[in-house]
Amino acid sequence: MSLDAPLGVFDSGLGGLTVVRALREAMPHENIVYLGDTARVPYGTKGAATVVKYALGCAHHLVGRGVKAIVIACNTVSAVAPERLRIELDLPVLGVIEPGARAAVAATRAGRIGVLATAGTIASGAYPRAVSAISTRAETIGQAAPLLVPLAEEGWTEGDVPRLAARRYLEPLARAGVDVVVLGCTHYPLLRGTIEAEARALMGDAVAIVDSARSTAHDVSAFLGARAMEREASRGPGRVDLLVTDMPKAFAEVAHRFLGGDASSVEQVDL
Repeated sequence: MSLDAPLGVFDSGLGGLTVVRALREAMPHENIVYLGDTARVPYGTKGAATVVKYALGCAHHLVGRGVKAIVIACNTVSAVAPERLRIELDLPVLGVIEPGARAAVAATRAGRIGVLATAGTIASGAYPRAVSAISTRAETIGQAAPLLVPLAEEGWTEGDVPRLAARRYLEPLARAGVDVVVLGCTHYPLLRGTIEAEARALMGDAVAIVDSARSTAHDVSAFLGARAMEREASRGPGRVDLLVTDMPKAFAEVAHRFLGGDASSVEQVDL
């Protein structure tokens, strides 16, 4: 496979752009094809079998575009589908949960890690499994936060509505005594300012907010480097192609805000 082949990245909507931004920062020379399944967002309220079916549709589309590896920029899919994708695709498949768990274990001092995530990710038990595989001393307390994805998709990231929603979801974690809050959905960094302010108000300034995008990008970079799959930096900066299954104007606006000049025009595709 050509080293110029792009990385394929997908998510249920625009949240995965947080991962694309981190990948661009870590590996500016890599080409990326991003697919946001905006027609079927959110995934986090769907059953596991439905999420696997949607994920396979996204992944097969990216394979058809000649990608060299797949990055699942969605915690819900990373929780329930990576093994199935690896079996079906015969391509490297990397998710966001293990990198996020590693960053959380590194950040906690009290050994109590809070996870804000979709109902699907919480129900899967993926974060407690990933954390306990790294540290038997750390405890994971999960909190489903389903309203945060539609708020992020609508661009409603500041003001009383997201602040009150964030507070409602953070209060049980504060009562449990966590000192780390994992943003366990790639949409949530869009609300990071609001979540962080509410977490500090409830838990004190020492609380750490963990966003798995940066640690995922580090893992992807290390993975490609170890397998000599990196695109040569001498080939110049990589390009980002953006695909969606429905064309909300908000997607193009957020893509431009997130990726600046890296954002291509957005192409609508049918899975």
